[in-house]
Amino acid sequence: MEFSAAGRLEVRITTADVGKRVSVRRLSEAGVAGEKFTDTVGVLTSWTDGVLLITRKSGESVRVAESALVAGKVVPAAPARRRGPAASYEELARVAARSWRPVESERLGEWELRAAGGFTRRANSVLPLGDPGLPLDEALTAVRRWYGERGLPAYVQTATGAAGTQERLCAELERRGWVREVTAEVWTGPLAPVADLAEGAGVVLSREADETWLARYQRKGVSEVALRVLESGPSVWFATVPGPGGPGDVGDVGDAGDVAAIGRCVVDGRWASFAAVEVDPAQRRRGLATAVMAALARRALDEGASAAWLQVETDNAGARALYAGMGFAAHHAYHHYREPAAAGADR
Repeated sequence: MEFSAAGRLEVRITTADVGKRVSVRRLSEAGVAGEKFTDTVGVLTSWTDGVLLITRKSGESVRVAESALVAGKVVPAAPARRRGPAASYEELARVAARSWRPVESERLGEWELRAAGGFTRRANSVLPLGDPGLPLDEALTAVRRWYGERGLPAYVQTATGAAGTQERLCAELERRGWVREVTAEVWTGPLAPVADLAEGAGVVLSREADETWLARYQRKGVSEVALRVLESGPSVWFATVPGPGGPGDVGDVGDAGDVAAIGRCVVDGRWASFAAVEVDPAQRRRGLATAVMAALARRALDEGASAAWLQVETDNAGARALYAGMGFAAHHAYHHYREPAAAGADR
């Protein structure tokens, strides 16, 4: 916090600091004996009518009454991460978009409108990397119209918590009644250590998501549109670990019980992305997820990749522990905002 020459706390932020990262202290119980203080750090996304709106790294918005401010200052951007590969938000966002392509897309200025028949929010949401070329309200009207013509709810994918992310857009969407339905995180890490974690014996790699792989995939009844999304990307690999009977005992095609584990990897330049790493509940705690990722990592290394990224839900404690142990760390959070009064869709 900032102190005056007399050693007292001071508020050293103004409305001109909207858009900057700030640290503020406020009274949490103003007027009560034994006053308590609350500190908040995040991006100052608005300051109107005596209320500050601060968006934290997690995407949570905090409202602070101007009258309750005790101290405040602009703080520098978070220091560069010491763990894992360096990457900007925009670089990762574009790499992620190429790894999960929609079947239809259209430009709205620098925004990309994406649709894939409702299969996952990622393939059916706007990626707003830049200026839409219209005032925000007009842009959002165009977005809702475009998705409405396709019988889909409108979603906007945003990010928080790193340099260049979209805290202000999040705040503007919330102010207009858009609802945040999903928050997850993008984690990054070096690729070579993942390849060294296991030998990957018994992992079968393929360029296609065949019926055996799809039998274990969590989304059942995958359509042709979904297959196009799954198989999209610069260099896509699918990993399968047959069940206990081995490769020669896969039984009836499409029986999930015959598949112990699966995974998907997309190689794009220096990046390898991991997704759909799933293990038969009866086969868990045997290192199969690690074996799948190690086999995919070695293939990605062979293709020239050196860094890795993946997405993990904020409440998936098991996955977060697994990935942290592999050397991954959080880079930024991402969110999907649904248009007001629209029905939900699969993530």
